[in-house]
Amino acid sequence: MSDKETTKAVLNLSAQALDYELPDERIAKYPLANRDESKLLVWKNGNIADSIFNSLSELLPENSLLVFNNTKVIRARLQFQKQTGARIEIFCLDPLEPADYQISFQQTESCTWNCMVGNLKKWKQEVLQKEIEVDGEAVILKAEKLLQADGNVQVKFSWNSSKAEFASIIEAAGILPIPPYLNRETEEDDLERYQTIYSKIKGSVAAPTAGLHFTDRVFDSLKSKNIECAEVTLHVGAGTFKPVKSATIADHEMHAEQIIVTREFIEKLIQHSNHLIAVGTTSIRTLESLYWLGVQLLKHPDAFPHELKVNQWAPYQNEDKIPAKQALISLLDYLSKNQLSFLIASTKIIIVPGYEFQIVDGMLTNFHQPQSTLLLLISAFLGDDWKRVYQHALDHDYRFLSYGDSNLYLK
Repeated sequence: MSDKETTKAVLNLSAQALDYELPDERIAKYPLANRDESKLLVWKNGNIADSIFNSLSELLPENSLLVFNNTKVIRARLQFQKQTGARIEIFCLDPLEPADYQISFQQTESCTWNCMVGNLKKWKQEVLQKEIEVDGEAVILKAEKLLQADGNVQVKFSWNSSKAEFASIIEAAGILPIPPYLNRETEEDDLERYQTIYSKIKGSVAAPTAGLHFTDRVFDSLKSKNIECAEVTLHVGAGTFKPVKSATIADHEMHAEQIIVTREFIEKLIQHSNHLIAVGTTSIRTLESLYWLGVQLLKHPDAFPHELKVNQWAPYQNEDKIPAKQALISLLDYLSKNQLSFLIASTKIIIVPGYEFQIVDGMLTNFHQPQSTLLLLISAFLGDDWKRVYQHALDHDYRFLSYGDSNLYLK
């Protein structure tokens, strides 16, 4: 099949092809008592086996490199009550002014975010406010509605403290978001368990859940087997829960997410030639996006930082066959030329059947929702075998979705 024929087949793919019946009782509403005691389904070149997550180091090929997403989930849900009694919930998605996550979290007195708003019709033009306590200080937090576009709202937050940073404000005022399909409110245990133990960089509104299974015990066993670990950052957006509702994949709009990687990480990718295994779909999206950013920079080496974007369909519209190493070297050249130690970019990449993986050799991931873009990604790696894998899991009492069991896929 030619590249153009492959692209056409991808665009015409129906979301119904990625459907399966998931009974509600199979969705894990709560995590296991011990993170690393979840089941681990192992798929290797078409063969399926059952294991336990804390045996991971025994199942990985020698000299593997595991890539983790070190993003941290923020307390993105802010609830306000109007004088009329109406409740308004503001869900912070991504920063607008300033647009950089870390700089926005460091702001004092004000910042502006792109938000989803619950009960929006009850919020006219009045400024919402609530009193919170930040480090022992009483602070008034205000929310002002600015522009409304594409179903979201630009909200300016301000507070009467020159000492409190926005990171402290939402830590004090916000609620940690958990997946909507859990059908329950956030509980105290979620504050710890809906974060990976290696989370560092604040910015996600959903956890990279494949990493929730890792413990210090598992990391120690990986180290004893000389399996390397490395980290990237992709801030997970609320769009990760958005199902494919269009008749074909071509009409599904992917959400943009910010990725951050260091120069040292790119150098490690270039040096490492064996068994690169991504932990979670967000790590996969980051790694594969790096390849396409490198291809972009080979063509446009003088691109400005704000132009570093991977569009949704870019991989399927490119006919050049660029070796992965060459693409990655172009990223290093760009960083050197611009005297940068970090690469910051955004990606809307959608990975669907027909996609050719450029960086990733294997993956650790959870079980995903029917008709989701995450399941599309899995089917791109496994082909139609994803149906056999998921049926095996259903037949053998695996727990599904964010707090559920795990999979290891190896080729």
